[in-house]
Amino acid sequence: MSFIAMNRFKIRHGSEAQFETVWKERESRLNEMTGFREFRLLKGPDGDGYCLYSSRVIWDSRADFESWTKSDQFREAHRNAGNSSTRDAMVEPPSFEGFETVLHQS
Repeated sequence: MSFIAMNRFKIRHGSEAQFETVWKERESRLNEMTGFREFRLLKGPDGDGYCLYSSRVIWDSRADFESWTKSDQFREAHRNAGNSSTRDAMVEPPSFEGFETVLHQS
């Protein structure tokens, strides 16, 4: 079964386009990694002063995800993660959630 890694981002109203552009223009390097299946950036509902986003990456296994987090590709893909444009767009730091798949239907 697979492992799903998700980060939730609360993005200040008015910063949504800037946030989406950062993701569209980044060099993710995910496709270079063993076990990578799919990436999606999801736009969710509005909250009090923010719009909720979630990044979702599907991996073959938790071990493949953990290899990604220790890789040069991960460091390069996240080298600008704390820059002022992304930091100023977020209401708070992102929140990580990891899930093991226990049932899959397609």
